Amino acid sequence: MTAAERTPVVLLHALSLDSTMWHALSQALRERGHPVLAPDQRGFGGTPLGDAPPSLAVVVDDLARDLDERHFDRVALVGASLGGYVAMAFLRRHPDRVAALGLVSTRAAADTARERAERERFAELVTDQQARGALVAATTPRLVGATTRATRPEVLAAVQAMVDAAAPESIAWAQRAIAGRPDAFAVLRAADIPALVVSGAEDELIDRSEPERMASALPRGRLVTIPTAGHLPPVETPEALTVALLHLLDSAHQEVSG
Repeated sequence: MTAAERTPVVLLHALSLDSTMWHALSQALRERGHPVLAPDQRGFGGTPLGDAPPSLAVVVDDLARDLDERHFDRVALVGASLGGYVAMAFLRRHPDRVAALGLVSTRAAADTARERAERERFAELVTDQQARGALVAATTPRLVGATTRATRPEVLAAVQAMVDAAAPESIAWAQRAIAGRPDAFAVLRAADIPALVVSGAEDELIDRSEPERMASALPRGRLVTIPTAGHLPPVETPEALTVALLHLLDSAHQEVSG
């Protein structure tokens, strides 16, 4: 099978990180012939924030333009954390363009009033020069699991470097965009495509019931729990995540060729 025949894969990064979090997985997918697009989302990496009000719809429009420019009609859409929210928002708007779906360390439920208030408070603190250092120091280690913190300090250091490089205004914008998202369970129930939900057993940010509910909502959903991963399997356990994603992509290809 040629690269042109393989499903293009889009990898959407987590909040406060950038596209480099997908480096290992992107390389593995390309070695197997898949075209891969791992964009820096609005405000992160090399992408300007712009002046649009916070909304995931804006990020969805950015992604749709990226796909059009590359002549990618249908893709396997994979998102982690923030990237998962964007993936579900894209699926809501462009269901015909998603051939397969991968959701990693994310939630389909809308935020509660309390959670929205917490995101707003985070947005305020992260843009406060005096408060930001303590906020980042307290929250960044929780992005990875206990096993990673104890045995792979270089992974936490890489995550810390990405967080430190992120513009506070971009983090605040993204938090507010996430806070405004609607519930996505109806979107998942309508998605009759190969789908994968991945969670880290050591994720300290997502309740264990969330990925189970999402996988159950998806007509063809499959749940994979990675034992030694926290909130960021793409950087903590890229090999295990690659295996799971290749299974998803094989399912998508069999559907097209069958």
